[in-house]
Amino acid sequence: MRVRKIIWTSDAEPIIVIMAILIVLGTINVFSSSYVLASMQDHVPYYFLIRHCGMLVFGIIAFLLCRRLDYKKWRAIILPFLVFIGACLVAVLIFATPINGAKRWLNLGITAFQPAEFAKLLSILIASASISHQLMRKGAVTLFNRQFLVILGMAFLVELEPDMGTAMIIVGVPFFMSCIAGVKKGQLKTVVGLAVAALTALIFLQPYRMRRMSVLWDPWADAQGIGYQTVQSLSTIGSGGFWGMGLGEGVSKYAYLPEAHTDFAFAIFSQEHGFIGALLVFGLFLALTLYCVRIANLARDAFGQILALGIMLLISGQAFINMAMVCGLAPVIGVPLPFISYGGSSLIVTMAAMGMLANIADGAVHSPRERHREEQAAEEKAERKKEPYLHLVRKEHQTE
Repeated sequence: MRVRKIIWTSDAEPIIVIMAILIVLGTINVFSSSYVLASMQDHVPYYFLIRHCGMLVFGIIAFLLCRRLDYKKWRAIILPFLVFIGACLVAVLIFATPINGAKRWLNLGITAFQPAEFAKLLSILIASASISHQLMRKGAVTLFNRQFLVILGMAFLVELEPDMGTAMIIVGVPFFMSCIAGVKKGQLKTVVGLAVAALTALIFLQPYRMRRMSVLWDPWADAQGIGYQTVQSLSTIGSGGFWGMGLGEGVSKYAYLPEAHTDFAFAIFSQEHGFIGALLVFGLFLALTLYCVRIANLARDAFGQILALGIMLLISGQAFINMAMVCGLAPVIGVPLPFISYGGSSLIVTMAAMGMLANIADGAVHSPRERHREEQAAEEKAERKKEPYLHLVRKEHQTE
C-alpha cells in the first residue's frame, strides 16, 4: 500500500498557524511602535505591551471557547448577545467620556471596552442566521427584512459616536455576504443607490470627512493639515526601503506619525521590516482569505458556509482596507489591522471569530484527515481486488 503524508490533519490547523504568526508579529510591533509614546506619557516603556499581552490572554480564552462551542449553537445566543451589545452601545453614548471628539469606550476600571467591535461580530451572526434561513426556505435572499433593520440600527448607534468606519463595516460585511449568497439584481440596484445616497449625506454632514476626501489623491495639497497623517504614513513606508531599518530602529514613532501603534501600525512595521515584511503580512492575510473560502466550501450546512464567508470578509476585509488606508489608497477611517494594531476589544473579537472559523473547519465535510482515510481505504480496496489475480499469476508460474 502506498503511504502518503499530509501536512495538515484538519483545515483548522493552517488558519491557527497563520493566526499565531500574525499574533507574534503584532506583539513585537506593538512594543516597537509604542514604547516611545509610553515614555512620553510618563509610563514604563512596556506599558502598552503589558496591556496588549493581557488582552491577548482574554483573546486566547475567547478563541478556545468559540472553537469548542458548536457553531450551530450561536443561533440561540444571538438574541441575548444583541440585547447586551445594544444596551452597551446606548450606554456608550450616555456615559462614555469623549476621547478625540468621539465616545467609543466604556470604562470598566482596569480597562476600557469598545462595544462597536463586538457589534461587528454580532452583525455577521445575525446575517448568517438570516441568509441561511432564507436559502433553506425560499432559495432567494432579500435585504428588506427585520434582521437587516437590526443591523442598520446598530450601525446608526455606532455612527452617533461618531465612528463611520466601524458603522460601514457593521453594515457592509452583511451586505456583501448577502451579495455572495445571491440577491436579486433589482433589489441590489435599489440598495446600492440608497447606500450611495446615505454615504454621500454622511460625508457632507461632517466637514472633516469632506476635507479627508478632498486630499485623498493629493495629501500633499494640505500636508500640514488634514493630509498630514497620510503624508507621514507614506514617508514612513518609503523610508523602510526593501529590507527595512531594523527592529526598533524606525524613527516615525518619535511623534512624527499619529496613531503609530493603532491604526497606522502597519506603516511602522513596513518602516522597520521593509518591503519584505510588508509582503509577508499581505501574504499571510491572502492565505487566510483562501483558507476561509475553502472552509466555507466544505462546511456542512448553509449557516456554516455563510458564517465562514462573513468572518473572512470581516478579518481580511479590515486588513486590506487598513493597508490601503496606510498606503494612501483609501481615506483615513480608523479601521485597525487585525492582530497587528494595538487594541484589546478588536483583538478579542478577531480571535473569537477565528475560533468560530476553526470550529466550522473541524466539522467540515471532507477534512484532510477524512480525505486521507478515504484514500487509504480506496487503495486497500484496490489492493484486495488485485489479490485474486496475483494469486492466479503465482500459481501459473509454479506450474511452469
